[in-house]
Amino acid sequence: MLANEIRGEAHGIAPVPLSVLDLVTVGAGSTATDALRTSVAISRLAEARGYHRYWVAEHHSMPGVASSSPAVILAHLAAHTERIRLGSGGVMLPNHAPLVIAEQFGTLEALAPGRIDLGLGRAPGTDGATAAALRRTDHLNEGADDFPQQLAELTRFLDDDFPDGHPYRRIHAVPGPVQATSPGGVQSPHRPPIWLLGSSGFSARLAGMLGLPFAFAHHFSAQNTIPALDLYRESFRPSAVLDAPYALIGVAALATDEEREARRQVRAAALNMVRLRTGRPGLVPTPEEAEAYEFSPMEEEFIASWTANVVHGTPDEVRSGLDDLHKRTGADELMITSNAHTGHVRLRSYELVADAYGLPGAP
Repeated sequence: MLANEIRGEAHGIAPVPLSVLDLVTVGAGSTATDALRTSVAISRLAEARGYHRYWVAEHHSMPGVASSSPAVILAHLAAHTERIRLGSGGVMLPNHAPLVIAEQFGTLEALAPGRIDLGLGRAPGTDGATAAALRRTDHLNEGADDFPQQLAELTRFLDDDFPDGHPYRRIHAVPGPVQATSPGGVQSPHRPPIWLLGSSGFSARLAGMLGLPFAFAHHFSAQNTIPALDLYRESFRPSAVLDAPYALIGVAALATDEEREARRQVRAAALNMVRLRTGRPGLVPTPEEAEAYEFSPMEEEFIASWTANVVHGTPDEVRSGLDDLHKRTGADELMITSNAHTGHVRLRSYELVADAYGLPGAP
């Protein structure tokens, strides 16, 4: 089973393993280079402090999010870390040919053996026009037929087990298992475990039926979290991967030394979301810009709803909020995404959360 590469270990007084979801956010006045340097710093901190895994999310055509190429970023992070699991949270499968993903993640597995996760999403990770440009087609289908078929094809490429007579029987993802069948070949003991990601019930049910681990996007679909997790657990069937359900949830959380600063940073991130939702994506604004911005009543209503699902405040307040979320959902792992205008604020947040839970490696 791949269960040993899926299940994490809780440290300190954390109720479950803690992990990191990185959007590689770019703040106003900063560059993508700055954001990627921050990602390296956070990944190294996360490894030193006992966070279990570090995932990068695929997004496109968003100036404030520099994570359009997760595989490239993960290769860079692999070169700067030694132990922490690295993965996609996720790669949007409909945007890519399954063979390409199998080759990319086979390469990552060769670079960082036993440390790579392959998280897959069904949404495009962008708007429809950008998705059409990515796929070179105007026919966009994330329906019930295409995604399971694409998933099955990707899995067969990763395992190199297309049956005789299949048109892809003689096509092999390299690096991959086929190398072990060549003269003198040696089989790697690792294969990136597949996770299904979702913000509704579709992937929850599919992950359960296939016996795969499931990651739910609580950070932007909080109202669906408990129903989706219930559906996943009810649908779960033991597999060669897992003998019992394993579900993590992504949660937006920001800890700062002073409560007021957390509110300022979260309001700036909320302004960024307002602009994104109204077709005006941009760089993450500064807290000062957010304080000077005149929100309409409708925007204020959106901000109140959005910030209610961001666990923020002092380290003790964030720990309490995360503990309560774990109790309400029964999640097996909490994956924290800390979004703020400035890289050092994000870095400090992960450090403060680690301190609040007594994670190892404190200076």
